[in-house]
Amino acid sequence: MPQDTELYDVTIVGGGPVGLFTAFYSGMREMKTKVIEFLPFLGGKVPYFYPEKVIYDIGGIPRITGEAFTEQLIDQAKTFDPTIVLNEQVMHMEKQPSGHIMLTSNNGAKHLTKTVILATGFGSLKSVKLALPEATHYEGTSLHYTIRKMSDFEGKNVLISGGGNSAIDWANELEGIANSISVVYRKSAFSGIERNISKMMSSSVDVYQPYQLTSLSGENGFVSSATIAHTESGSQKEFPVDSVVVNHGFEIDLGPISEWGLKMEDGTIVVDGKMETNIPGIFAVGDISNYPHKLKLIAGGFHDGPIAVNSAKLHISPKEELKPLYSTNHEPLLGKK
Repeated sequence: MPQDTELYDVTIVGGGPVGLFTAFYSGMREMKTKVIEFLPFLGGKVPYFYPEKVIYDIGGIPRITGEAFTEQLIDQAKTFDPTIVLNEQVMHMEKQPSGHIMLTSNNGAKHLTKTVILATGFGSLKSVKLALPEATHYEGTSLHYTIRKMSDFEGKNVLISGGGNSAIDWANELEGIANSISVVYRKSAFSGIERNISKMMSSSVDVYQPYQLTSLSGENGFVSSATIAHTESGSQKEFPVDSVVVNHGFEIDLGPISEWGLKMEDGTIVVDGKMETNIPGIFAVGDISNYPHKLKLIAGGFHDGPIAVNSAKLHISPKEELKPLYSTNHEPLLGKK
């Protein structure tokens, strides 16, 4: 059974954008830091689902692809040489008589730490599958739940099913690349960012609402046409389609973490203003954390992380004064490679 009983100041569970920035800030605070990531790579869902998607809402970065953004986050996170563990899912948590916390992973590995910061996003994410019996015949060839390479859709007739930010963003990104784009949404109003909706509505994208996808036709794993139906009148339309992109959200699974005794609400972990959970020494940041007026953006998670790190430092040394920290104080260290 793998063992690592070396004691860390903070162990961050989750190596997505928020976990990576939290690791960087923890290093700035000169805390001995470990990051444990379930996937075999860092970056979370950004490089997995959106490698070519452009991100616009990070302060100081006008536009950047998910892949480039992830590369910069990883480079930044490694500044102070945290221990990084990949391919492990944290399963169990046990408070030790010393007050320290022992985490156990799915492979039996043990991780001893003074504090824990949960940066798991929404947990293990799986795309909600298209609820049509014929859908499996086209998955992996012409039916997609994410877009890895936009060039794969060049010159094709693309149908996008969904009405959230992902569906709207992909419609805008693919315009000018695909031959035609049709967005089908079962509700009368989209739920994405207003400016992006306006951009889509004023573009060449064909929008069908309130409609839903009812059937796909094709052969040898490749779709050739789709049928949609009006959700109120039942009237149907059929048109040629080469590729289908389904953005119906994600199935969320926190796994065993949900059994630790943490206070939960709507599938997320309730924290206070210090990002601390109801279990002392365990903090939560990013999408998994729940507090009033929560900002569900990466930028919001970048705000959560430093608060959790500062709170963890105070938890470890409650009698020591927590002095303000500025990156300009660390210029010699930040320049090291």
